[in-house]
Amino acid sequence: MIHYDLTCDQGHDFDGWFRDSSTYDAQASQGLVSCTVCGSAKVEKQLMAPGIPAKANRKADQPNTMVAGPVDPRLTQLIGMVREMRKHVQENAEYVGPRFAEEARKIHYEETEQRGIYGEASAEDAKSLIEEGIIVHPLPRLPEDGN
Repeated sequence: MIHYDLTCDQGHDFDGWFRDSSTYDAQASQGLVSCTVCGSAKVEKQLMAPGIPAKANRKADQPNTMVAGPVDPRLTQLIGMVREMRKHVQENAEYVGPRFAEEARKIHYEETEQRGIYGEASAEDAKSLIEEGIIVHPLPRLPEDGN
């Protein structure tokens, strides 16, 4: 995993974790990396110093302390709203798992009954569905989804 300090075209600073630098590049070029404050997809990596670990045989003078910055109440409210939306989807739609693209096509082409569904689809499958005129929306990821 690689950690990047990022900034958007509106001057907001935030960070992100990626599998490797090529994963960041691919996601950024597709507009999948967006500002956590304003949602802008015009994001760039900030200049960063490399992380150089201390020698393993060196004793720390002080214990490491973790400090968290202030939480923006708007972000807390937004995350709460996303949790409510996901809960509503899970309670009112059928989970079809990895068959999402297949089931969405069947519904769209009236090969099966009309109903709400949710599941997993690759970026390629989602793009293909949209190109066919099938309306799909990704469920936003929540902070706990990465744990």
